[in-house]
Amino acid sequence: MKKLLTICLLATTILVQMSCSKNVPNTTDDAPMLAPTKTDIDAGIWKPILLTGPTEFPVAAPAAVSSVGYIAELNEVKGYQRDLTAEQEAAIKYWGAGGVLRWNELMRELVAKYNLPPYQNPDGTYPFPSANNPFAYPLFPFANPPYAARAYAYISAAQYDALVAAWHYKKLYNRPAPYKTDANIKPRLPQSDLPSYPSEDAVLAGVTAEMMKLFFPGEIAFIQKKAEEQMMSKLMAGTATRSDIEAGEALGRLVAQKFITRGRADRAGAAAGNATDWALLETQTIARGEIPWISKETPKRPPMLPLFGRVRPFLFDETVTPTLRPAAPPSTSSEQMKKETAEIYDLVNNTNAERIRITHLWADGIATATPPGHWGAIADADFINQKFSEVRWARNMALLNMSMMDAAIVCWDTKFFYFNPRPSQLNPAIKTITGLPNFPSYISGHSTFSAAAATILSHIVPSRAQAYDAMAREASISRMYGGIHYRSDCEKGLETGNKVGAYAVTRAKTDGAD
Repeated sequence: MKKLLTICLLATTILVQMSCSKNVPNTTDDAPMLAPTKTDIDAGIWKPILLTGPTEFPVAAPAAVSSVGYIAELNEVKGYQRDLTAEQEAAIKYWGAGGVLRWNELMRELVAKYNLPPYQNPDGTYPFPSANNPFAYPLFPFANPPYAARAYAYISAAQYDALVAAWHYKKLYNRPAPYKTDANIKPRLPQSDLPSYPSEDAVLAGVTAEMMKLFFPGEIAFIQKKAEEQMMSKLMAGTATRSDIEAGEALGRLVAQKFITRGRADRAGAAAGNATDWALLETQTIARGEIPWISKETPKRPPMLPLFGRVRPFLFDETVTPTLRPAAPPSTSSEQMKKETAEIYDLVNNTNAERIRITHLWADGIATATPPGHWGAIADADFINQKFSEVRWARNMALLNMSMMDAAIVCWDTKFFYFNPRPSQLNPAIKTITGLPNFPSYISGHSTFSAAAATILSHIVPSRAQAYDAMAREASISRMYGGIHYRSDCEKGLETGNKVGAYAVTRAKTDGAD
């Protein structure tokens, strides 16, 4: 039985990945070299997220470019450039597309790798991943949508704060890139007037490596290898010296610790709840005279992160979360609910090729980067065309990912406050076209994530606003086409996501970057 389920899961994974390869923009293969239209040299005054200011972590002044030590660093660069291997050339090209872009891609790959629900124990219970033993089955983490949204948000926000600090010191010390100091050093990446100390790539490598080790402790060796590859690629490209890199890496790691401290106290660690919590949700729903949601898996699987609604958000105070919770869905005994259930039955039983395409286009199920990752890939593809600097790219991704993390918090607060059953629970004749998520129906997570993303992205790239809104609506209705959500789930999800996204827009208007 276990072997059969494993084969089924593998087949599902392959199908999902094939589907996702067609709908998520592939920035890896065709990303051009990062050549920003402007350096954003004044980004050191932009408003950070957690740092008290750009100088919270001091960076010492660099040695003079005429010093013996610095000349030795220039010689190191020339030594590397004299004997570059094909592998080193490939690394320069890969990271030359942009550190924020590449780390976003790597994050999505890790989320997809770990987005696999654990198989049940022999006694019918389900094991939980353990951060203390990430190599034991089930592997830590189970990178489900709320977990993924939180990971993307923390890592992007930390990258942004670290780069704001880096830009402050770049302008303060104004050390030119190695190729501007020594004509024998050939820049292997687009030239820029941005000062090289501290190295922005080393800042990104340092902060991201520390953050990703927190979220993916079983991947430390892989993460560290990538961080070292990024830093060395810039030395070999002639855009940074050893001291540029060392100063940047140290700064990035210091900034990461501030975000790690926050993450360990934001209550996400308790989001899974326990058997008492799960039972109380059911009894409270029955007491209100409603039909409670139940897991349709065999054996019944505990609900996904029922207490995630209590996690501390980024864009607003946690006391705001319940105020963003929409009004109750139609009663499970109401005519409106019967009507909405019948609508889903009709959609599933009278589907067509276009609806099936849309359903799978936005499925973002197991073994994928999840809906927040899907929107991250959409953003990356558009940001390439905008030719943003690293610091502006990081700022925009932080806004996007914080909005989706906070959307997850409000959505999950709503889901487990109302504990509403899915359409296939009220009418077992409804056979879903895609997988059935193991948590309550109201409101739609896809709708909430997508509307929050579309709202902030429309502010960042106004020329794409109409396209973002259309994608959000398509992602939303895809859940009806798949038989997973009622119309009210999707409509209220879109409304709620727009409200959360508006908080990100407010921050964007006041952070000094616009």
